[in-house]
Amino acid sequence: MASRAGIRLTHGRSPLLAASASSSRPPPVLCLRRSKPKPYRRHLPVPLWRPLAPRSSPGPSSSSYSTGISSPVASMSSSSYEKELAAAKKAASLAARLCQTVQKALLESDIQSKADKSPVTVADYGSQAIVSLVLKMELPSEKFSLVAEEDSADLQKDESQETLKRITDLVNDTFSSEGTYSISVSVEDVLVAIDSGKSEGGPHGRHWVLDPIDGTKGFLRGDQYAIALALLDEGRVMLGVLACPNLPFTSIANLDGHSSENQTGCLFSAQTGCGAYMQLLNEPSAAKISVCTTENPADASFFESYEAAHSLHDLSGAIAKKLGVQAPPVRIDSQAKYGALARGDGAIYLRFPHKGYREKIWDHAAGSIVVTEAGGIATDAAGNNLDFSKGSTRGHQRTNPIFCIPSVVLSNGTPPILCQISASLFLFTFYRNK
Repeated sequence: MASRAGIRLTHGRSPLLAASASSSRPPPVLCLRRSKPKPYRRHLPVPLWRPLAPRSSPGPSSSSYSTGISSPVASMSSSSYEKELAAAKKAASLAARLCQTVQKALLESDIQSKADKSPVTVADYGSQAIVSLVLKMELPSEKFSLVAEEDSADLQKDESQETLKRITDLVNDTFSSEGTYSISVSVEDVLVAIDSGKSEGGPHGRHWVLDPIDGTKGFLRGDQYAIALALLDEGRVMLGVLACPNLPFTSIANLDGHSSENQTGCLFSAQTGCGAYMQLLNEPSAAKISVCTTENPADASFFESYEAAHSLHDLSGAIAKKLGVQAPPVRIDSQAKYGALARGDGAIYLRFPHKGYREKIWDHAAGSIVVTEAGGIATDAAGNNLDFSKGSTRGHQRTNPIFCIPSVVLSNGTPPILCQISASLFLFTFYRNK
């Protein structure tokens, strides 16, 4: 139990309780709207963030406020990452196609359990192999570094050879059905592709970051999941793609993550300074998206992790009540929440993991830039930018965290909501230090 004597308020800065230097825990993360804060009345809390540098490109247009989606556009602004973004979108879309095939006919033999008891499917492995292979084919002249969730250790065991063959067949069938790549991969090729994700990352050079299936439990239930792919350059997230095969193309607000809408399957993409976009999976045209402009918490749609094991629902509920949120939470798996919030489906997302749980770099890299480029900001609770540059160290096992944060808060960032979230975070402080 942490000593309350190790907690202090910093006068004139953000009104949060920060752990003392003796604490090994990093501060919580906030993903909030990047906009110039309006003047605050004296009796309101001080803003929870430090103002960031202005954008180099225009923010979301006012025409997208009602739906969060503006008119379709033919292409995004040109940048030095245009080729990489196109490759990332192609890789994530193909991985999504493989995952859809597996989900439609999921067999018990397609599910294994990792050392941490979390499930892993043939789709996780197949998705990682597809992304690795596509990025290498699309960007052959670039040095390849991938930080990803899976490795092939379990697949190389004698009892896993049938599973490995099934993964190889799925990868080949996916390439064959897509038609762009005339290749046939072997079992050995698949193992090498999966293990390409063992990069240590770090603050220098370019590193791809991948969660081949974010929300595996949602995938197994037939609900929401995402293929999350981002590119780091010198430690900064420069682009991100979220492929969400089961996410309706229209708003999921107040629908518990489900919709009767016939069009499902969304591809979110963003690159630094160029905005965030959404399109149907396997469709070429994209629309620029932006966060909603809700200011009254009573009118806000509130996102929450579907699995109670992933987040403290009672704490999230207490904060939502304090904020005055009236609608029941919309519970949804994976970084699909980031895409939904970025297009204006909701205003608030709170995630407070149970004590001892550690987030990974791939849990937030792609989603954070989608939210940021849709009009949000991403900071920790001290107002610092999220640091994805730490990488992993060879002195730690792969199961150890690459990126550790004790909480995530997403918001559309309008000042009234932001102020009240700031005050409500005192609840989290007390929970964390019990």
